[in-house]
Amino acid sequence: MTQAQALDAVAAILARAQRILFVTGAGISVDSGLPTYRGIGGLYHERLTEDGLSIEEALSGEMMATRPEIAWRYIAEIEASCRGARPNAAHRLIAALEQEKEMVCVLTQNVDGLHRAAGSRNVIEIHGTVHRLHCMACHHGRKVHDYAGLQIPPECPQCGGIMRPEVVLFGEALPEHALERLEAVLERGVDAVVSIGTTSVFPYIAGPVVWAARQGLSTVEINPGDTMVSGLVDWRLRMCAAEALPELWQRMHPRDPAED
Repeated sequence: MTQAQALDAVAAILARAQRILFVTGAGISVDSGLPTYRGIGGLYHERLTEDGLSIEEALSGEMMATRPEIAWRYIAEIEASCRGARPNAAHRLIAALEQEKEMVCVLTQNVDGLHRAAGSRNVIEIHGTVHRLHCMACHHGRKVHDYAGLQIPPECPQCGGIMRPEVVLFGEALPEHALERLEAVLERGVDAVVSIGTTSVFPYIAGPVVWAARQGLSTVEINPGDTMVSGLVDWRLRMCAAEALPELWQRMHPRDPAED
């Protein structure tokens, strides 16, 4: 089957579906200029930090609790690599589908906030976001656009304690409210699950695809490479997200000849 035929088939699935779950990873943000990550620390893939630590040690919940200045050093470096990024076509078209369908939900591993910036409202940020901070002492919260000019580590304006970003660090549990929201989406039912730009190495990211496949629901993967769910899905598009989504959108919204 040609790529064009696969695109036609996937577009037909998405056109019929009224309830779609998109599962996204770092690959969807590549065309926004963000690097792909191995987990949160891909900037340090196969090398130690300047402190002689693995990124898993430097960006752990334990390090944030005991030596927050070290954890913050690398959080700030990762945030700086993302600063100024804007949603690309893939983010924008998923948000546009939310306006057309009964239910479109995005389960994302990304902490960059680009799905929300594109206009998506039904977003489950399973790893949190760098754009919200809270105090580790009094839990005072604040939103931040970026970390430019931010004291590192930042002090809480309420109690003077150390603030941290609302992201899941290595060794920390996933947020219960996010897991409950995902469970509720699956319980209410979906027509299709689309995995985009993620290797699906985490069970909770592969899980919705595995579940949908077992239920006999439509499953799609958009990823240039092979992943943990590639052998399970009905349809694979070996394309980057910002290339695939416009092709699918165009097929789902053909031009009326009368407009020419």
